[in-house]
Amino acid sequence: MRQHNRSFLGSFSIVFLLLAFGSGCNKSEPGKPSGTGSEKRTKSNYTIGMSQCNLGEPWRVEMNAQLKEAAEKHPELKLIFKDAQNDTLKQRAHLEEFVSAGVDLIIISPKEAQPLTEPVAKAMDAHIPVIVLDRRLLGDKYSCFIGADNKKIGYAAGEWILKKLAGKGRVVELMGLMTSTPGQDRNRGFRDAIAGTGIEVVFEADMKWLEPDARKEMESALSRFPKIDCVYAHNDPGAHGAFLAAQAAGRQKEMIFVGIDALPHEGIAYVTQGILDATFQYPTGGMDAIDNALKILRGESVPKEITLGSRVFDKENVAAGGVELK
Repeated sequence: MRQHNRSFLGSFSIVFLLLAFGSGCNKSEPGKPSGTGSEKRTKSNYTIGMSQCNLGEPWRVEMNAQLKEAAEKHPELKLIFKDAQNDTLKQRAHLEEFVSAGVDLIIISPKEAQPLTEPVAKAMDAHIPVIVLDRRLLGDKYSCFIGADNKKIGYAAGEWILKKLAGKGRVVELMGLMTSTPGQDRNRGFRDAIAGTGIEVVFEADMKWLEPDARKEMESALSRFPKIDCVYAHNDPGAHGAFLAAQAAGRQKEMIFVGIDALPHEGIAYVTQGILDATFQYPTGGMDAIDNALKILRGESVPKEITLGSRVFDKENVAAGGVELK
């Protein structure tokens, strides 16, 4: 009986050692990535959370449409859209919801820089890559930023206006949301271009990217200034709102109107129709965001900063497709 027990114990020890050895062979090899990042690279389906700051601007509707169109070409992608409705607190909640849900990647077009920097950093800390689209955050705790150079576009608009007005004139500047980086950069670039010239900004107002607000502000400018030579608006809806206000006052022919965005059905159409004198392209970056999201999810490297190009469309070149900014 004792001999039988010893044989049984010996056989059990050998089986245990074999099992332990086999288990050890399944561990990750030293130096190979492991955990969340590695798991994402081996998945066949991915969920991307997209937080849009608002859908009250046609340009943002177009961004979402381009994101959707690009994602639909990849059956392995599921894109979840959320609209913050111009509410920073809602957008912060979007990020928290995406992190809690364990999405594979986040795309955000932030309303404001400072309040959204921390929640994006927390998503990164949770090993969820984040692509920042259009508007910048503070610092560099994100996977990739995609957007055009707003300061360059503002500077180009200033140069165009300076040339069109032969170096002298009175300008109304209708600014985008000035707590957002595009508004700040489009203002700074423009002011740099006209500094030391005969161009004078006689009226400025933050119209928060919204056409109705721009129209109201332009009505105020028209009531205060009998002579206005140009309206420079930080987006095409703002320029269009200003035109409508001037048209209602019977003064639209005495000034020129310049905007930014150049959507085919909006800014470019306005130039073709003679409503705007010029519009400067600001690409949405939607397709670029999906392309780079796929690279990140597959474990490929992407540039930290991707700067999109821009074009100017005016009456002279709109039929030819505009001219690229240098």
